[in-house]
Amino acid sequence: MADRPSPGRIVRAPENFIDADLQQQINQHGLDDTRRGFLRKSFVAASAALAAGSSWAQAAVPADGDPAILNLPLHSRTLGQPVASRPYGQPSKFETQLQRRESPGLTRVSAASVSFAPLQGLFGMITPSGLHFERHHQGWHDIDPAGHRLMINGLVRNARVYTMDDLMRLPSVSRIHFIECGANTAMEWSNSAVPTVQYTHGMLSCSEFTGVPLSVLLDDCGFDRKNGKFVLAEGADGSGMTRTIAMDRALDDVIVAYGMNGEMLRPENGYPLRLVVPGIQGVSWVKWLRRIEVGDRPWNTKDETLHYVDLMPDGTHRQYTSIQECKSVITTPSGGQRMVGRGFYNISGLAWSGRGKVKRVDVSVDGGRNWRTARLETPVLTKALTRFNIDWTWDGNPALLQSRAIDDTGYVQPTGRELRAARGTRSIYHNNGIQTWQVATSGEVSNVQV
Repeated sequence: MADRPSPGRIVRAPENFIDADLQQQINQHGLDDTRRGFLRKSFVAASAALAAGSSWAQAAVPADGDPAILNLPLHSRTLGQPVASRPYGQPSKFETQLQRRESPGLTRVSAASVSFAPLQGLFGMITPSGLHFERHHQGWHDIDPAGHRLMINGLVRNARVYTMDDLMRLPSVSRIHFIECGANTAMEWSNSAVPTVQYTHGMLSCSEFTGVPLSVLLDDCGFDRKNGKFVLAEGADGSGMTRTIAMDRALDDVIVAYGMNGEMLRPENGYPLRLVVPGIQGVSWVKWLRRIEVGDRPWNTKDETLHYVDLMPDGTHRQYTSIQECKSVITTPSGGQRMVGRGFYNISGLAWSGRGKVKRVDVSVDGGRNWRTARLETPVLTKALTRFNIDWTWDGNPALLQSRAIDDTGYVQPTGRELRAARGTRSIYHNNGIQTWQVATSGEVSNVQV
């Protein structure tokens, strides 16, 4: 009779199931740039289970034969750290690779630069506050909230100046929204020189923001409903960042926010006060907010007439194209990662739309010739990131991974070729084209354009 596992017996894979060369590559390179080694761990566990004909739960013993689960480690036999030994919690020391990173040479001055969120290592839809991307025009400041003020003036009956205490006494809301820099994915207009999803799409984050609806403050000041067509938001940083926002949007869902992910804003994200303008490019989410002015026409400031505009094929500049159109990207597997062996993988990514909710995400593994509909993980919220997942069994052959999002207005995310046909190749901003990741037979994943 064949040897069958008895109840409670742990089954392991044959010792030669993973060859020595492959195991050496795993040991040397690992998957530090992947989703915390998820692909390696899932492959090893699945391989052991499949080889032995057992369930996932029975594949607990590592494939190298070491029955680690049977030997209690030190932390299972000793007293742990005391409560509140770290008054403000920090990530594990084993998660140091997950960092936001600045792109070398992106700007001449680091204070006017970007740090990219590590999308390849995040789960769900919420970006941890410490990994939220940064974009500054003249560095960030840690401003004393006791001395910070917000003034509302212009076409209002009663101009007012609010302290932080004043604002935090008013009715508040908490909502989850994504924020994306208008220059996100800028390098993909003309080439695919950027290797990882952190640098192609990492000027993107999603958080729960808490604050006072701007409509409450405008009503409090008695704004001119007949002639007040626009508001100007001004920040307190040295760059003099100012942006025009249409009044209908200001009255809709704009928040004067002091909270983010359950705590006060971080200094890099505008502490103690910033504007939240859902669905609109991040430059309009003015940080260190100090003034709101009501007017009857756009202000045409430097950052909305010369910068953050779209250079069209005929050489003209298209201004005030602020809405971030429907977009998606696969975050794992993605550029810079390496898949270890053929078999089952979970393809995962993010989708979002500045016009509303994501309705559907399709995924292709053959460069767009065939598509399958992915699972949308709940909650699916308006103007927020939506996580999608889809099962894939990789046969070891080359593959081209793509995702295509559709929002509830019916807008379909375009291909890169479609976008360049309409916009040319000299643009910087508002690239929402489909991203392609190439999987080689070696398992290496790289950025390509098709």
